[in-house]
Amino acid sequence: MILQNQIDLKSNGKPIPDEDLKLLIKSFVENKIDDKSMTEFLKAVKTYGMTKQETISLTEAMFQSGEIIEFNEIDTYVSDKHSTGGVGDKVSMILGPILAAGGQAIPMLAGRSLAHTGGTIDKLETIPGFQTNLTTDDFINNVQEIGICIMSQTDSICPADKKMYALRDITDTIDSVPLICGSIMSKKIAEGIDGLVLDIKIGNGAFMKTINQGMDLGNALQKLEKPLVLKQK
Repeated sequence: MILQNQIDLKSNGKPIPDEDLKLLIKSFVENKIDDKSMTEFLKAVKTYGMTKQETISLTEAMFQSGEIIEFNEIDTYVSDKHSTGGVGDKVSMILGPILAAGGQAIPMLAGRSLAHTGGTIDKLETIPGFQTNLTTDDFINNVQEIGICIMSQTDSICPADKKMYALRDITDTIDSVPLICGSIMSKKIAEGIDGLVLDIKIGNGAFMKTINQGMDLGNALQKLEKPLVLKQK
């Protein structure tokens, strides 16, 4: 009933209450809402959009769905770089180690392929012996010991995004600005970082096809900076 109410509110251009959004995400993670029903919600968001407050509430519900990492024992700046996705994108695999060599701590929770773009995790797993399925403790220890760790999404850290990410990939709901914002920011906040560099791809090989679309996404992400307490560039 809550889900149908939210879809009806979206369809009529009305905002969804914060608590209803959080209950929806919690119920989806707990498998109380099936993929078919969740797809209806995702399509409604893609069609009708979300207000800034709705996007904030969605993001909060997503990163609060699992563990939130803390790097209390690291006496250095903890940051990450995230790309919105594009064909042939390998920047994270190069930039991450460079930043770590410069003294920053770089925890990266990366995704798999989305639509036509290959994910960072998929690329790394082509390296024989490279492990991306790590425990939270292993993730933290690697960052503390060598300055960087890249791992795939887990069931313990931001599980809401893991499930929604996979569902968006097969339901034509990838290029929704609120859903992209929720996906990116929930993962990054759950990482426990101090700051974030956003690499917004545009063009035929990206999800954002034009400069204006890229700017709209960048502005939407930046608007989440202060309410979600994260510094972006």
